Amino acid sequence: MTQTWTFDLPRDQARAAWHAKQHADVYITIGMGTCGLAAGAGETAEAIQKELEARGIEAVVSQVGCVGMCSYEPMVEIQAGGRERINYGYVTKRNVKEIFRHYFDGGKLKKATIVGQVIPTVTTSHDHELHSLSFVALGTQERIPFQAKQQRIVLSNCGLIDPESIEDYLAVDGYAALEMALKEMTPEEVIQVITDSGLRGRGGGGFPTGLKWKFARQTPKHPKYVICNADEGDPGAFMDRSVLEGDPHSVIEGMIIAAYAIGAEQGYIYVRAEYPLAIRRLRIAMAQAQELGLLGDNILGSGFNFHLAIYEGAGAFVCGEETALMNSIMGERGQPWPRPPYPAVSGLWGQPSNINNVKSYAYAPRILRMGADWFRSIGTENSTGTAVFALTGQTKRTGLIEVPMGVTLREIIYDIGGGINDDKAFKAVQTGGPLGGALPEAYLDTPVDFDSLRAAGAVMGSGGMIVADETTCMVEFAKYFMEFVVAESCGKCPPCRIGSTRMLEILERITEGKGELSDLDELRRLSAGMQAGSLCALGQLAPSPVLSILRHFEDEFRAHIEDKACPALTCEAMINYEIIAEECVGCVVCARNCPVEAISGEKNKPHVIDQEICIRCGMCYEVCNFDAIEITSPRLEFVVA
Repeated sequence: MTQTWTFDLPRDQARAAWHAKQHADVYITIGMGTCGLAAGAGETAEAIQKELEARGIEAVVSQVGCVGMCSYEPMVEIQAGGRERINYGYVTKRNVKEIFRHYFDGGKLKKATIVGQVIPTVTTSHDHELHSLSFVALGTQERIPFQAKQQRIVLSNCGLIDPESIEDYLAVDGYAALEMALKEMTPEEVIQVITDSGLRGRGGGGFPTGLKWKFARQTPKHPKYVICNADEGDPGAFMDRSVLEGDPHSVIEGMIIAAYAIGAEQGYIYVRAEYPLAIRRLRIAMAQAQELGLLGDNILGSGFNFHLAIYEGAGAFVCGEETALMNSIMGERGQPWPRPPYPAVSGLWGQPSNINNVKSYAYAPRILRMGADWFRSIGTENSTGTAVFALTGQTKRTGLIEVPMGVTLREIIYDIGGGINDDKAFKAVQTGGPLGGALPEAYLDTPVDFDSLRAAGAVMGSGGMIVADETTCMVEFAKYFMEFVVAESCGKCPPCRIGSTRMLEILERITEGKGELSDLDELRRLSAGMQAGSLCALGQLAPSPVLSILRHFEDEFRAHIEDKACPALTCEAMINYEIIAEECVGCVVCARNCPVEAISGEKNKPHVIDQEICIRCGMCYEVCNFDAIEITSPRLEFVVA
């Protein structure tokens, strides 16, 4: 394909600046994603600047996005001269001096603060470089457990580059794939590479991305639109947010490539307004891209035009569904419409539209640079590449992870996550968010890929993974997800609106000790109706958590119904808080904190709880310093001291 090329990106200058920064006398990076900032990274940055000034050290200090080890935030990396590069966790404003003494003066440091030595790793293929970070435990050549089984592709730049610097992105081959597409490839050739790679949509559906692009390309109508679904609404999910905060240019580049492939000149990034940092960095990245001729008219002198806008969603979970999302962009109420026709034929304003998830677009530049065969070499035959998860819940190490498709749930939870908090027993893992499924211990060796999870009764979803331990009541767990669905249902179709409400009422009755065995059959009946009759995936998949929990943990439902007892000792209507007289020293702390004055007793003497007044809030259990409060079940021989 012949192009009239009139403009070249300043890549050589960017690489020179990158090299200078990486080899500065002192180079410090600070994780400034939402997780880092929430943990106090802003104050940490100020303390570092003060310490540098106090020591008279000139340093290059750079912000980066989320490194992934969210449970270690704030995270700081220091490299000086010929010294090893060290990444420190839990860096608060209070221990900056201690960390500087350790790095620069050879002082001692609390072991828990050290994360490890950082070694940049580079994978070379087809004369292109894919950069990422490897963390090696100090004094060893082994990668730290959190990183050992990860393979970062989408996250390869997160924690490595300054997300607000297009120069950093150019230095690590950013926009090289776009240049290659515009200079050397036809739109059909671009689509073929994406198709050959086997990339499936990472928004939850797993539909082949190349096929989506092909359908939109073949629809003979104009204008066409490219849309990025960044409306990440799953509880405990922060994958898309972290990519937008840590590497926004990769998503923009992927969208421009998709627009070139299908023949679109306008794009929208639909991102929820609750992501202010992601939105700010997207706006910065878009302005930088436009200034370099990467957005707007006649991109890089190629004759191709593409304009991009951000649309801020109001936080409705249903707007993660593609047709509801498009209704929202058009100024209508965020409700789905029936399909077919599908968006590739009739989408935004009735025109052909391509909708992909944040991660799906971020993969595209890497695949074009590295090749379809490279991507297919990772993962499994039908689920190629990697999967990005937000690992949350009762694991020792939580955070943002990226693993090759096909690793098992056990490897993720125990090798990467470090196992269960306080070494308690594993109970279940919920994959796929509020529309996914919960799997018990017997399924821990299930490979993580689209087909294996679906066969096990769960789904990949967009990447949420919540781990529950033995203290989790699975009936309450099911009720939590159904509460979310009821609150987020748009109300357009009766099967979802009414069915979810009836299911929630049943679950509430069961957790209150008022359930009947017939309720279990009613839950299944209502689920079947929602699955068959709901208009969109929200209603169709909403019963999935309840059905999977009922399938694997029916004994807990029966305990609530037949024994009027909660085996996990969490349902308030089925437990008591009692004071162990032999352990109580009469400090009156529990009595002072009881919101309903249910605790009585003289100072320095054992107290008692009036069960008729107690509201089971658990405040006494939380504040007792002498382990003198126990949780009991009136109907079961369970006690938690």
